[in-house]
Amino acid sequence: MAGTSDMDRLTDAEALAEMYAEFGRRQLIPLWTEIGDLMPRSPHPRAVPHAWRWSELLAVARTAGVLVPVGRGGERRAIALANPGLADRPYATPTLWAAIQYLNPRESAPGHRHSQNAFRFVVEGEGVWTIVGGDAVSMCRGDFLPQPSWNWHSHVNVSSGEMAWIDGLDIPLQHALDATFFEPAGPDSPPDETPDRSRSERLWGHPGLLPAGAAVPASGTPLLVYRWEHTDRALNDQLAFDDDRGVTDQAGHAVVRYTDPVTGADVLPTIRAEFHRFRPGVVGLSRREVGSSVIQVFDGTATATVSNDTWTLERGDLFVVPSWQPWQVHAGDDGADLFRFSDAPVMERLGLARTQIDGAAPGTDGGHS
Repeated sequence: MAGTSDMDRLTDAEALAEMYAEFGRRQLIPLWTEIGDLMPRSPHPRAVPHAWRWSELLAVARTAGVLVPVGRGGERRAIALANPGLADRPYATPTLWAAIQYLNPRESAPGHRHSQNAFRFVVEGEGVWTIVGGDAVSMCRGDFLPQPSWNWHSHVNVSSGEMAWIDGLDIPLQHALDATFFEPAGPDSPPDETPDRSRSERLWGHPGLLPAGAAVPASGTPLLVYRWEHTDRALNDQLAFDDDRGVTDQAGHAVVRYTDPVTGADVLPTIRAEFHRFRPGVVGLSRREVGSSVIQVFDGTATATVSNDTWTLERGDLFVVPSWQPWQVHAGDDGADLFRFSDAPVMERLGLARTQIDGAAPGTDGGHS
């Protein structure tokens, strides 16, 4: 009788256990044990809905302002919003970083550059200048200041008061892709001048008019600040067309997107930034989107619902919307202005973008897109 192998003498259960053990020894994992997690029927985000109160953020930032200096090593007095679902990582979502940054009076943050795309949004205060490639740009309430990748930049508070703002970056995305680079600058000096308008505004801030002889950046907008006066006017003008559904998102809800004046595309290749204005009492459409976003109340009050979580929010408060979670905003009696940033450009470039307005049939306006 022919000899039998060790495998022949094993029961099916024993053979299966031995096979899995061999997989482990060879650093192999079979798809059939992982497919439910790797390829769910719809996104199951690890990030969870969460809200942060501006008053609490400002309080801890002030404490840090007393105890933590700004300088080489730490670089910035920035405190990240850490999503509870992301295992203590300093990320608001798997692709987006959001933080409150704080400067004391007459304080500077050193110059550096990095591969991450970034922006600053000012919910209150003034007196800080950001210097980008030698171009001094003032930061005031309502201003949106994009920072394309690999530009030298520093910050200086020339005033006698404190200032805090929100930073947004694509740190988690670049970290996951092992694509990050960082370089500190040499010793900083105060800006030579603090002009009423920056060089970038004088060149690129004229609607529909581009400087024909100026060099265009390889990636990201050349306009370094989008002033609140222009955003505010655009929202008011849009709301004047309330009866025209081809203009506003819905009656009483206007939306504008910050765009590159050269290409008309998003201001940054990995981040989309928008501003929403709701008339008093308007209930926004309930929607879900592939991709995540962070939203800050700029003015007014609102009740926001994301999945099963609901918060009543006021000026400065922030909340996060994970991928494919339904979310909706109900403006308070004084209306609501909201700043929003998301990873939508990434999802669109990958062909993964999908939006659904809850209650709308697929294939109709407001269904899947």
